Amino acid sequence: MFQIGDKVSYPMHGAGIIKCVEEEKILGEEHQYFVLEPCVGELEIKIPVARIEKVGIRYIVSENEADAVINDFEKCSCDEDDNWNKRYRDNLEKLKDGDLFEIARVTKTLIMRDRKKSLSNAERKMLSNAKTILISELVLSKNSSYSDIEDMLMSKIS
Repeated sequence: MFQIGDKVSYPMHGAGIIKCVEEEKILGEEHQYFVLEPCVGELEIKIPVARIEKVGIRYIVSENEADAVINDFEKCSCDEDDNWNKRYRDNLEKLKDGDLFEIARVTKTLIMRDRKKSLSNAERKMLSNAKTILISELVLSKNSSYSDIEDMLMSKIS
């Protein structure tokens, strides 16, 4: 079970640190929530303790795994479907799954696609979200800054 101070990743939201556990009364029932303080942005996220496994919360990757993700980011190819709708659904599933390697691939693919031809508004928003999710976890794993990680990733794209 997670504890206060743990560094965790929350699919579709990014990485953060569990700040505290709060109790709230909803419809006459007491519920406990982990309060997650994301390392990117100023949002505070409350996650029901009882549903922690269902929402896909996991510990962040180790520094060695973060290095592997960064190396994979540089080397991965950008294979994608030409059908916009299928491509969008596939990428959304990868983001929901929360696997950092897949999030890195989605991010790189969308960056490369944007360089070739402009992204739709939906894909532009997805790119922004994927990039934030990816960088937020790498920031915590490598004890670095957002701008340093972003610069490092962008330098790895040819």
